[in-house]
Amino acid sequence: MTNATKAVLEGGPEDLPERIVPLTTPVPDLKIPFRGGYEHFKATTRHQDTAEGQLPIYEWWERTEIPG
Repeated sequence: MTNATKAVLEGGPEDLPERIVPLTTPVPDLKIPFRGGYEHFKATTRHQDTAEGQLPIYEWWERTEIPG
């Protein structure tokens, strides 16, 4: 059974504090604020079994800075 209310983040910074994040609706990409910028993750077709059920995997693809 797929739990679409959360997603697993794969790749990106090793010290990213959360690897399972809330997902209000399935979206093609997620933007996670981290260290003065955003880590961007794209949806994949893969899923991972976790203690919280089977979750969709989002894979890191880029970082952008927050203008300031």
